[in-house]
Amino acid sequence: MLAPPETSSHQEASSKITSKRKTEHIRICLQEEVEGQGITTGFENYRFKHNAVPEVDFDRICLETSFLQRSVRTPLLISSMTGGSPEAAVINERLAEAAERRGWAMGVGSIRAAVEREELAGTFAVRKLAPSVPIIANLGAIQLNYGFGAEDCRRAVDIAGADMLVLHLNSLQEVFQPEGNTAFGGLLKRIEGLCRELEVPVGVKEVGWGIDAETAKRLANAGVAFIDVAGAGGTSWSQVEKHRSADSLRREAATAFADWGIPTADSIREVRGMLPGAAIIGSGGLQSGVDAAKALALGADLAGFGRALLGPAVRSEAEVDASLARVELELRIAMFGIGAGSISALRGTTRLIRRES
Repeated sequence: MLAPPETSSHQEASSKITSKRKTEHIRICLQEEVEGQGITTGFENYRFKHNAVPEVDFDRICLETSFLQRSVRTPLLISSMTGGSPEAAVINERLAEAAERRGWAMGVGSIRAAVEREELAGTFAVRKLAPSVPIIANLGAIQLNYGFGAEDCRRAVDIAGADMLVLHLNSLQEVFQPEGNTAFGGLLKRIEGLCRELEVPVGVKEVGWGIDAETAKRLANAGVAFIDVAGAGGTSWSQVEKHRSADSLRREAATAFADWGIPTADSIREVRGMLPGAAIIGSGGLQSGVDAAKALALGADLAGFGRALLGPAVRSEAEVDASLARVELELRIAMFGIGAGSISALRGTTRLIRRES
């Protein structure tokens, strides 16, 4: 059943809460222990078999690829993180400028607040700073059950100047949020309807608990154009919300979910195995270019980086640029180490092997 739509006064109050929440999320992600506990990304279970005669010139290794028919200079993505507050505006500006310089795709955080309050739109307006790279707008999928429709989604795409829209799935986070929306019944049908109606590709992403093969198939059958697995092993949003909650019962319960989710590496493998031709983004706890290389070799089309870039973006644009340059260099070196001169060669490599337990 569709939850009742909010009145304009309720929407304004809600968007103010959302804006405050975005500021709190930035602080918590930078200052508190928010990584999953007792769970990892799973990338440590894989290693590349070194090729002593790579038969490629390091300087000629090419990172260019494409995603949904868009050419990109790297197979790398700045994952959706923030927006909707003055602090977030500065972060998004720095990320966008670095993405444009280095040829990374970029996602922005949930644009819900700006759809509801026009004055917040500038905190997501990254297209003017990144005119040539793919930009992904972002809304919570659950908002489709709370009155958001195609026009709201079009507005989100327009605010970011985006090429595509991703709907994030964050059911557990909503449970732990004091102001969470938890009416997830019938959501897949609404996603399917939006995929048919919207003029740009619509994708779906998790927020750090991963997507399994069966769910990926249901999403693909609903018309979803791409899937970002956003697996476990990085930021756990149950732990983030634990630091916001004044509800002692929910704070205690959040601890029980510190190891919840599907490790990123496993999620990529599952989804690629189920959907050989799908467009897949591998994100969730990636820290290095070697992680990116493993994500791509396991089946991702793009490798996404989130919280690893948040600290640099808070400090300076130069630090963001240095972080992106480091990831690219590590990716190139990993490709050189296995003799893969292109991203297609990396994706087709047989040199990624699972470690013996």
